[in-house]
Amino acid sequence: MILPNYKDGSIVNLMSSISKALGDKPIYKPLKQLNPKELSTKNIVLLFIDGLGYEFIKKNGKNTIFNKYLRGKITSVLPSATGACEPSFMTGVAPQQHAMTGWFVYLKEIGLVTISLPFVSRVGNFPLTKLGINPRTFFNQKSIFDKINVKSYTIMHQSIINSGCTIAMSGKSKRIGYKNLNSYFKEIKKLILSNKEKKFIYAYWGKFDGLCHDYGVKSKEVLKHFKELNKKLSSFLKSIEDTDTTIIIVSDHGAIDTEKSKIISLEEHPKFVETLTLPLCGEPRFVYCYVHPSKIKQFKDYIKKNFKGKCRLYRSEELIKKNYFGLFKPNKDLFDRVGDYILIMEDNYIMEDSLLGGEKYFNIGNHGGVSKEEMLIPLIVIKT
Repeated sequence: MILPNYKDGSIVNLMSSISKALGDKPIYKPLKQLNPKELSTKNIVLLFIDGLGYEFIKKNGKNTIFNKYLRGKITSVLPSATGACEPSFMTGVAPQQHAMTGWFVYLKEIGLVTISLPFVSRVGNFPLTKLGINPRTFFNQKSIFDKINVKSYTIMHQSIINSGCTIAMSGKSKRIGYKNLNSYFKEIKKLILSNKEKKFIYAYWGKFDGLCHDYGVKSKEVLKHFKELNKKLSSFLKSIEDTDTTIIIVSDHGAIDTEKSKIISLEEHPKFVETLTLPLCGEPRFVYCYVHPSKIKQFKDYIKKNFKGKCRLYRSEELIKKNYFGLFKPNKDLFDRVGDYILIMEDNYIMEDSLLGGEKYFNIGNHGGVSKEEMLIPLIVIKT
């Protein structure tokens, strides 16, 4: 298992390096590989490319910008998934504090299993904001953009730039939407050249991750897009030469491919389902189980008999105490959002359930677990 290095080598520590350089006093130590003193340039740009793992770059990155400026590897948080990682980027703290624990999150306060970042119900994708529910009630950590002393900007695809969660986490930063890869880099360049004030630009690109899910990490579609990213990045860097800019390229996680034979579908395990009081939460590779107190023995026995070699079983509270989710005092809501037990999937297995009225889907590329492919992400630093 590759576990997060919250001490000085994770996403959280990267954000501490950035925020400390911009006037914040973060609770987590800065990243060992990036001293805040390095970040004295006029512009600091964080290019967040969802799903671009360190192992992928080492395998496919020869003769690319990504490999040329690769400083090393750092770790994701747990689970190694956007639902937990993006809040860490945007708050500067670990899931231990922000308590956003994956894609499917049970929100006890409203009695619903939700899809976290779109902030919708799991069944029906109903926007929770239409019920008058403010995302800030649940994303209650202070935004990193509200803790730094410079102008800041959040750049995301136009389909998500005004989502409830983006608004809740982006704080006082100015939000800017883009349509495609060309306009992604165009908007960043425009901000860099807009004025001579010191600024922080947070720019999220999600298509790479989507292609990994749909076609698999090893697919020709993913490799083609990676080459396109490298080409556009090269042109972009040439266009911002001598602008006193530090470009930091990072990801939230990598991914692994899963064959259909490695899917544990709970439709085929009704005796296991009977032990649960809620649908599965978290991620297909980092699963939160809410277990009926009278059926704990049945739950454990079933896993031991039927899922041996496919997953590891832990008490959720035990992993909180062992700092799997971060350091320091945990958010009181964390305990409600990670279930009673956690299943960490082995090999390239995933576990999934289906709900009445819910969509069925199969992702070839998956993440959330503790393999090196999922947990290790690149740290790429470029000065212009």
